[in-house]
Amino acid sequence: MFTRGRLAAIFLSVLFLTIMGSAAEAAIMARKTPDGKWAYVPLADGFDFPVGKPDGEGYYKARGLRLRTPRHLGEDWNGVGGGNSDLGDPVYTIGHGLVTYAADAKGRWGNVVIVRHAFRDPKSGKVLCCQTLYAHLDRIDVQLGQLVRRGDQIGTIGTNRGMFPAHLHAELHFNVLVNCGHQGIPKTAANYGDLSRFIKNLRRLTPEKKYIKMPIGCFLPYKDTEGL
Repeated sequence: MFTRGRLAAIFLSVLFLTIMGSAAEAAIMARKTPDGKWAYVPLADGFDFPVGKPDGEGYYKARGLRLRTPRHLGEDWNGVGGGNSDLGDPVYTIGHGLVTYAADAKGRWGNVVIVRHAFRDPKSGKVLCCQTLYAHLDRIDVQLGQLVRRGDQIGTIGTNRGMFPAHLHAELHFNVLVNCGHQGIPKTAANYGDLSRFIKNLRRLTPEKKYIKMPIGCFLPYKDTEGL
């Protein structure tokens, strides 16, 4: 039998853990410069696959990047179970970064998250920026301006309200002006990349415990939604 004092202690312990857990899960928003043109973002320490982290286990790439007509500007990932067996499965950011878009883009897009990344190129030693787009999500789990780390869940696999069989459409952009509309951006390898190849080539980078200034405020307007 527990005494009243013992029960009170257990209750307080559970309450403390609940509060601490909620605090740990709270969104960390990026700090911006006073002029609002830059945000401080951690350098990526490597990149993992957006489903079945870290190696894409349990999923396969149904379609890849194709810059020629008929174009497909990203990759489609499906669960090995087929059909809608992957509906609601977690979608993860491939690396540290800043959420520059998190909204219902409607049309053939549905719920979309875009994360902008900064990383040090192993060959040149320069800090480069890119961004990844995650589309047709059933649910969005992040918010605009939030900092995320590699492997953080940003949403779940969806069907765009029944328009498609459940899958994740993911894109890699080397041009951070690209948005859901892709308007005014040449469909070339200078602007769009092979996501899987990029991840495989940069699985592990030298960790740097520093934040860099990343450009923001360059997101082109898309319908009635906003981005950074």
